[in-house]
Amino acid sequence: MSLNTFDHPSHPTWGENRPATLAAALAGDAQAFAALAEPYRKELLTHCYRMLGSLEDAEDQVQETMLRAWRRLETYQGRASLRAWLYKIATNVCLDVLARHPKRSLPVALGAPSDPLIPPGQPVLEPVWIEPYPDELLVPEAASPEARFETWESISFAFLIALQELPPRQRCALILGDVLDWQAVEIAGVMDISVSAVNSLLHRARLTLKQRYPGQKAEGRISISTPEPSGPRQKQLLERYLRAWETADIDGIVSMLTEDATFPMPPLPSWYQGREAIRAFILATSLAGEAVGRWRLLPIHANALPGFAFYVRDEANGSYLPFALQVLHFEGELLSDVTTFGTPGLFPAFGLAMALAG
Repeated sequence: MSLNTFDHPSHPTWGENRPATLAAALAGDAQAFAALAEPYRKELLTHCYRMLGSLEDAEDQVQETMLRAWRRLETYQGRASLRAWLYKIATNVCLDVLARHPKRSLPVALGAPSDPLIPPGQPVLEPVWIEPYPDELLVPEAASPEARFETWESISFAFLIALQELPPRQRCALILGDVLDWQAVEIAGVMDISVSAVNSLLHRARLTLKQRYPGQKAEGRISISTPEPSGPRQKQLLERYLRAWETADIDGIVSMLTEDATFPMPPLPSWYQGREAIRAFILATSLAGEAVGRWRLLPIHANALPGFAFYVRDEANGSYLPFALQVLHFEGELLSDVTTFGTPGLFPAFGLAMALAG
């Protein structure tokens, strides 16, 4: 299923009154414009996130997209769908951002693992890190399971890291062509370039991605395995992991890791690999001292993976405050990667409270 179907005349955002709604919007009716544009906000947000690697930046650029579309609505002449017109604006605002901040990544892609006996470096607070993305924002609820899975494929951290290595215009062409399944002529219209230029961008992007992303197929489409385990067994493993953290059971945490598990923690540039290195780091930091009850965990889902929001106890009053979002990647029934994002400011985007009672 191509996401292009969302702008097909049979889609619920279309209807017999759409020309009248557009006419009202062109006449200055802000509510009519919202009725036309808002149904596309969620997919535009995902598009901007793929382009930028940041939820916060994506939200800002979607808002900028809506403002520009409203201010320039009189330039919309209906030669392309409204959806394509909004994508064109969103793509251009993202390219403007990328001219200043070309890419983001994660610590595991930037250097060797750190020594747990050496204190971690200072956090890098510049906009260089990929941020997690709530699963609830990925696709419209009406999308088929097949469409939802295809969207998950294109939101994995491995794919995003590889995507961010592409020059901005190649990145844009690849997202529109291989993720959204647009035709070259449609991409050309969005990017204001020729079809041959689009094909050249796609060719170069696919070659680079094939080298950097193991899920890239020969024909250009992406493919990753479904997160495992799933269903009741995954729920049991996640409950076990939660209990281990809340009871400060370091042996329980480490027993759930693969031998070569990775443990990055942006915005810290340091990351750790292997059970013993991760054990040493956790014991020296998160579970140092009397740590029983220090952490409270709430489940989340981000980038098609399970995870937890970590709240830390405020010793002054016993309440729990936002600390980090942790995303888990299973390999069989063990964890091969545990990425902890020190971004408490993203808690509201995941529907999380900014404080919990003790």
